[in-house]
Amino acid sequence: MKKILTATLLLLLVFILAACGDDSNAQGKTTVTLGISGSDTTIWDYIADKAEKEGIELEIQTFSDYVAPNLALAEGELDLNAFQTISYFDEFVAEHNIDIVPIGSTVIAPMGLYSDKYESIDDIPEGSQIATPNEATNMGRALLLLDEAGLITLSDDAGLTGTAEDIIENPKNIEIVPMVSGHTPRAMPDVAASIINNGVAVDAGLNPTKDPIARESDTAKPYINLIAANAEDADNEAYQKIVKIYQQEDTAEFIIEHTKGAQIPTVVTVDELVDYQ
Repeated sequence: MKKILTATLLLLLVFILAACGDDSNAQGKTTVTLGISGSDTTIWDYIADKAEKEGIELEIQTFSDYVAPNLALAEGELDLNAFQTISYFDEFVAEHNIDIVPIGSTVIAPMGLYSDKYESIDDIPEGSQIATPNEATNMGRALLLLDEAGLITLSDDAGLTGTAEDIIENPKNIEIVPMVSGHTPRAMPDVAASIINNGVAVDAGLNPTKDPIARESDTAKPYINLIAANAEDADNEAYQKIVKIYQQEDTAEFIIEHTKGAQIPTVVTVDELVDYQ
């Protein structure tokens, strides 16, 4: 009888421990894993706090490049990612043949031309080197910025993914020096100026509002950032809640305050995102 009682008590203890070890299910919470590029999680921490009140535990994973977050999403290691423009997204999906889709917009983060040698684009001397990101869409975007700044003129056929071969006028004989996006801030001592993505600039301690000697204006429109999911999960209720939370007015105010206006919250439909090409 004593053995039976002991066995019963042990079995009851196992059930109690199992129940205690599954707090998220007991509380009806859903865990969502999200990947971003860069080390600053402040905005997403703010969203995670709001999501928790909606029954969602948002886990944020950081990456140091623009490739791994998409591959991790496609392979099921992430539920969502949020780090890229629709232009970059389209190129990546086509190149890697993966089935991920945009489910919401986030911000426009204008790209800037930075220099620790010159205070204006007019000061950049003839024959100077300018570092640019080497990824196809970021390279095209950088060249559009140089065109807008008046340093070069691109052909009408350059589009969003132009290359140095699309430069038809180069009055200062600027030499384009392509490199991995994350290396562009480090190149500044060795070049006249460097075109740096917004998030990369922040990670490097630069202020995307005050420090650039030239900054995107209208050319930033095709570069709305997005939240992506696997196609089969596009309508997932928890994922759609994350999008809704990101696009709420108080979140927009927090983003503007945190980035000092460097990032501009942008709410467009998924159909509009797909049309921004």
